[in-house]
Amino acid sequence: MVVPKEDQLRYDGRVVVVTGAGAGLGREYALLFASRGAKVVVNDLGGNFKGQGKSNAADKVVEEIRAAGGVAVPDYNSVVEGDKIVQTALENFGRIDVLVNNAGILRDRSLARISDEDWNLIQDVHLKGSFLTTRAAFPVMKKQNFGRIIMTSSNSGVYGNFGQANYSAAKLGLVGLANTVAIEGAKNNIHCNVIVPTAASRMTEGILPDILFNELKPKLIAPVVAYLCHESCEDNGSIIESAAGWATKIHFVRGRGCVLRTAIDEDVSPEYVRQVWNRVTDMSEARHLNAIADASRVGLMETLEKLRDGKNNENSVTETFRYGFKDVILYALGVGANVSDPTDLKFLYENNAEFGVLPTFFILPGLLAVMGSSLTASAIKHTTFDLTNILHGEQYIELLEAPPTEGVLTTTSSVLDVVDKKSGALVITQSDSYDENGTLIARNQSSTFVVGAGNFNGKTKASPEVKPLVPNPKRTPDASVEVPTHKNQAAVYRLSGDLNPMHIDPSFSAIAGYKVPILHGLCTMGVSVKAVLKQFGGDNPALFRAAKVRFSKPVLPGQTLRVDMWKEPNNRVCFRTVVVETNTEVLSGAYVDFKQIIVKPNMTSASALQSDAVFAGIKDRVAENEAKAKAVNAVFLYKVTSGGKVAKEWVLDLKNAKVYEGPLQSGSKADTTMTIADADMVDLALGKLQPQTAFMKGKLKITGNIMLAQKLAPLLKTEAKL
Repeated sequence: MVVPKEDQLRYDGRVVVVTGAGAGLGREYALLFASRGAKVVVNDLGGNFKGQGKSNAADKVVEEIRAAGGVAVPDYNSVVEGDKIVQTALENFGRIDVLVNNAGILRDRSLARISDEDWNLIQDVHLKGSFLTTRAAFPVMKKQNFGRIIMTSSNSGVYGNFGQANYSAAKLGLVGLANTVAIEGAKNNIHCNVIVPTAASRMTEGILPDILFNELKPKLIAPVVAYLCHESCEDNGSIIESAAGWATKIHFVRGRGCVLRTAIDEDVSPEYVRQVWNRVTDMSEARHLNAIADASRVGLMETLEKLRDGKNNENSVTETFRYGFKDVILYALGVGANVSDPTDLKFLYENNAEFGVLPTFFILPGLLAVMGSSLTASAIKHTTFDLTNILHGEQYIELLEAPPTEGVLTTTSSVLDVVDKKSGALVITQSDSYDENGTLIARNQSSTFVVGAGNFNGKTKASPEVKPLVPNPKRTPDASVEVPTHKNQAAVYRLSGDLNPMHIDPSFSAIAGYKVPILHGLCTMGVSVKAVLKQFGGDNPALFRAAKVRFSKPVLPGQTLRVDMWKEPNNRVCFRTVVVETNTEVLSGAYVDFKQIIVKPNMTSASALQSDAVFAGIKDRVAENEAKAKAVNAVFLYKVTSGGKVAKEWVLDLKNAKVYEGPLQSGSKADTTMTIADADMVDLALGKLQPQTAFMKGKLKITGNIMLAQKLAPLLKTEAKL
């Protein structure tokens, strides 16, 4: 690629020292820096790759640079006299901006044949020489408040190589040296990085096959080193491998590891180490740590804290949860987010300006940690059980900090309590999820009911640490929202991690007593909390604080959910969720706590409709003649529409001689449901529209017991002034 001069990275006014610059990589570095305006010190003893002999290699490179119009001086000092090399730069140019530690030799021998001389020479040239030259340049760069330093490592150092024990040790030693120089120089804008080159040179000639040797041109690596040394490059402490016009970053990673004892006062045994060795060496959740402080915190300190708290035992487990925008979007789809609702787009499109995560998504880290562990089994030792015995009883989630839209959470789950419910055992687990900085993001409490595991003479009440449920207020809900589920909802939701076959496999759900696979309780919770968030939280996840529910009954995919809500003091919204088709309460004692409540207009607080007067008249007539009303012995639900949408519900509970604005009260079920427009309801009451005509024309839609509707005629007639 030809780059116009005005767009080139330039080094005008910079002074660059390159050691071992008489040939190969060093020569290419020197030529490139000089061609981009740098003044170059070309250092080389001129010996062969074994460090023997001398030549005028440095002079030849200087002549090349000068012939091309550049500025350069030779230096013939050994790198073990690094201060003299730096002095050459200062005497000729008055400063040093870039130091490329490139000089090197080989003394290859198998381990047993390496002599002291072979060892010492390699360490002197590679490791000690780089140290001494860097040490001499560092104070000058510090005064300038600028410096770029390159250490040259090798794949032999990174991976090891037969016959190069001396060379491998020195080359990996340079990585450690560079890491510390990077730390110490950072505050003075001195960056130190490592290049791991594979190139044709005096050192690799005769070692690499000819076909490979000829393609490993040093000039293809020089631009990588040049960029690392430019003032615009922000990398510091990086290890960059490059060869044949290709480059990548190398870094060390550490596995999650395994604690080898269960208490602070316990010893470690070789037998236990053997038992958990697969976990010790498991790299499936490996991560890169940026500093030694991280290594101490994300390991030693966390382990010691767990041991002191007694959390590192069979009743505790720690797992890592990684998530990105695809996971967040898949979850949103699983709980009913829909592109047909414009307000849902921020949960479904990663480039949306308000892209966010539904709060109940953060139930997943704790759920998956507990599901993938033996926590529940370890808490119940008096009997055995399988998945068909397990029911999710209650769920609590609290967000303590605003979670990111993608990241890594480390979740520690432990058994908080075990309660003897006689017919079964209730196991309560608590899961705390932390981000990569150790900040507590989410806390979950899950109550799992194990059928048939009761009567073990355990405690009968949960401890105060367990978040309690809150009974719904006795008054009419402040808002009600109907949300349809779809037949494939369980199939979609399970892809977020809860793969219990009860929600997808008919044969498995039949064993548990269900005719068809049921919807996940947590899916019902997600749908419901999303509805509450939309109604009272401004559809803003940032306003969410906490939520708690009890799973009362199962939901079948395809059923419609009605979420009844009550606005309470202290930014709390109590709610219940009911299956519309059966009027069965499926979520009970539930609430959502907000940081701030933003009320959305809803059907139960809608402005008055003309038909309100009709129902007021019906209410009066029922009150006047309760016996006649009760004789009908039925419950009617009216859905009154305005503008094509349900604007208000009225309930005629003639079994109990009550007429009230809907929705249906808990425990009540409609025998007949009628949907009619506001104006048509008025015409029906005034006799302008006959019920049969309204029904035939589709103005009156009736579900349930149609014949019962005929008994309403006397009550519908009104003399009210409409």
